Amino acid sequence: MFDPVLLGAGRDADVFALDEGRVLRRYRNGADVTGEAAIMRYVADRGFPVPRVDRAEGADLVMERIDGPTLRAAMAAGDLDLPAGAEILADLHRRLHDLPARPGSGLRTRVVHLDLHPENVMLGSRGPVVIDWRNARDDQPDLDVGMTALILAEVVVGDMFGLGALADAVLTAFLDRAPGDPVRLLTSAVAMRRGNPTLSAEEKGRLASAATLVRAGYTGLR
Repeated sequence: MFDPVLLGAGRDADVFALDEGRVLRRYRNGADVTGEAAIMRYVADRGFPVPRVDRAEGADLVMERIDGPTLRAAMAAGDLDLPAGAEILADLHRRLHDLPARPGSGLRTRVVHLDLHPENVMLGSRGPVVIDWRNARDDQPDLDVGMTALILAEVVVGDMFGLGALADAVLTAFLDRAPGDPVRLLTSAVAMRRGNPTLSAEEKGRLASAATLVRAGYTGLR
């Protein structure tokens, strides 16, 4: 066993290495992780690539450590071309939304991630693995696809981390490949992002322009 080592700090959680194969993610506000863990186990049992969950209790989630770069880092470094990265995002959506609905979920709903962007895809030894399932729930797949497009567009509009040009190219390629209709529930995606307490006022101010960018880029012809 290793002493816990801080690996990273996100907007609302810290991630610690517990040993060579496991990490602990702990929410600073004490948010309960059991619902998130249940969804991760559900999709994992049906073959979707997520970290293995070892323990979920209170604000602590102990899970498999995924080694490898994020999808964003691989594309930014030139190790993965942008259309291929966009295809990975589109394929992950397709695979997730093709899973059977959870018992008791609404008509036409599936498990949706609602934060599936290049920073939340790890390129591990077993292929792309989706992390950070805090926002996941049962809902309509088009909302999930629209949320990914919106988040990419936010990076374009704000040129966040100097990645605006990269995100613009990925967004264009994603809109050409994404399953479903990324704009049908885009207004709902904007409302969800606007209600996100971890976003700054400046970030929320970019949402309208980001949504316009998504609508302008989606032709519906695939």
